[in-house]
Amino acid sequence: MKNNLLLGLAITALLFNSCSTDDTADINITDNSVINNNNGGTDSGSGEEIAISAAEYSSDLVLDADQTYTISGPVIMADGANLIIGEGVTIKAVATGADVYIAISQGAKIIANGTAAKPIVMTSGSANPAAGQWGGLIILGKAPINSVTGTATSTSEIGSLPYGGTETSDSSGILRYVRVEYSGGAADGSSENNGFSFYGVGAGTTVDYIQAYEGADDGIEFFGGNVEVNYAVVINAQDDSIDWTEGFTGKVTNAYVKHGADHDKGFECDGYNTDIGNLSSPKFWSKPIVTDVTIVGLGSSTGNEAIRLRAGTQGIFNNILIEGFAEGFDLDGDTGANSNNPTGTGVINGDLDVTNVTFTDVTVQLKNDTGDTFADADFMTGIGNATGTDYATWGANWTVGN
Repeated sequence: MKNNLLLGLAITALLFNSCSTDDTADINITDNSVINNNNGGTDSGSGEEIAISAAEYSSDLVLDADQTYTISGPVIMADGANLIIGEGVTIKAVATGADVYIAISQGAKIIANGTAAKPIVMTSGSANPAAGQWGGLIILGKAPINSVTGTATSTSEIGSLPYGGTETSDSSGILRYVRVEYSGGAADGSSENNGFSFYGVGAGTTVDYIQAYEGADDGIEFFGGNVEVNYAVVINAQDDSIDWTEGFTGKVTNAYVKHGADHDKGFECDGYNTDIGNLSSPKFWSKPIVTDVTIVGLGSSTGNEAIRLRAGTQGIFNNILIEGFAEGFDLDGDTGANSNNPTGTGVINGDLDVTNVTFTDVTVQLKNDTGDTFADADFMTGIGNATGTDYATWGANWTVGN
């Protein structure tokens, strides 16, 4: 992807002396901390759009509050650099697809502190925005993944950037009140950007109040790691709304998912990446804790599944409200001493469990395709007791499309 970096427009009067020694041309700057200092911060926003060059930055990039910025290619923060985004910032991406994205490399940080009144918005710059017009936000950390052996790292689908490691408390910074719109640009038939891509992101990262809106691929995807996400919204994702794989062991608390006309699963949950294999030793599987969730589909006649659990995934679910699906939970796996996909074993051992779930307009509550025999009550209890998440309260003002 580095060979495809678009140079973009030079930033007016300022930019960063920070490009790495890849194929991107160096950028000379006079201020290593601010793109546009607004006459020392004395001017209010003028409505002018400020261009950020496509590059790999090795020093801090600061986006002033209430300003609008544009990107026309990959903006990659290198190890040791911080992308600092003030409240109310809008970042508009040229609508050319997967080659325009923001990536926070291992060892770099994003400090994106929005508020409910002034969220940070990353969106398409097209006059007619639509899903898939740009790449979205990619964050790469040093927390464990199960797609590699030992202390090796893997590389991201987009950008071929390294991720994974052994640092469970690794921090990639802060996301607070951040919305990503119209993302999901596809590089090829198998590599597509999501809204938020969390690659091996550690528990030291703060992620509170995020929304993925109108994406062409997944809304939020976790590739291993153990980051904790609180207050997550995915509306109108054309693939899965929330997806995990590669041994994700973090937490998702207070999540609201709503399907649009084009969609796939509400949650798609893999214990490991089936294109690679579970290479960890000792072997571990995805096992997040998922609490206070509402998933709204288009009705039981649509034929869709709210939550698919497969490839040996484990997980502890509590207070899950599912509305408008043909199937509530679909479990896939296989059995035997050499099983690669022991999803049913997780149920039997208590590693895959649902407590308090409510089904509304759901034809089949549980479909067991694991090859293992267990009763519905072995998998889920407290049917009818769930209330889901109070999205109407915590999602007010800063979200769209609800």
